[in-house]
Amino acid sequence: MAAALQVLPRLARAPLHPLLWRGSVARLASSMALAEQAWQLFESAVGAVLPGPMLHRALSLDPSGRQLKVRDRSFQLKQNVYLVGFGKAVMGMAAAAEELLGQHLVQGVISIPKGIRAAMERAGKQEMLLKPHSRVQVFEGAEDNLPDRDALRAALAIRQLAEGLTADDLLLVLISGWGTPAAHRDDRYQCHGHPPLVPAASVMA
Repeated sequence: MAAALQVLPRLARAPLHPLLWRGSVARLASSMALAEQAWQLFESAVGAVLPGPMLHRALSLDPSGRQLKVRDRSFQLKQNVYLVGFGKAVMGMAAAAEELLGQHLVQGVISIPKGIRAAMERAGKQEMLLKPHSRVQVFEGAEDNLPDRDALRAALAIRQLAEGLTADDLLLVLISGWGTPAAHRDDRYQCHGHPPLVPAASVMA
């Protein structure tokens, strides 16, 4: 043991052998390559679930721009589309829908958690924000995912819009997320009896 302790300081001061140096560089380069690949995978995974790309995979216009295709169904467009939605990612979905529908979108109402819009603005996520003169009205509420008066106002505005539609109108329902914290899950089923039915022409993320 004593001999080993005398040898160790000399080894620490000795220059690194070229073979050992090359091995260290190779391992470092390999680690950096793996880190870069991991980051590319992460960005690809995030990109695949962004609201805009997800919505465009579900909605499209035919070449004439007169029909809206929702998966395997088609709907006639004649400036008769209304939009409602709720959830954390629904503002980005609404922005993509408004860009796609253009003049065919008459009006929209969405409910988002308080603080989401400001967070998107700080992060520079312009693609997740509505245009300044958007036809979609935004309500922010449900701070900390808890119902409050602002969330109730949003729900009433959505109901009012839906109840005012006619048989010639189309209602696009955008829903972001259905997960509910375990603490509130029992209350949810006591209120609904079952998960609420989602219209066939809606898009879920």
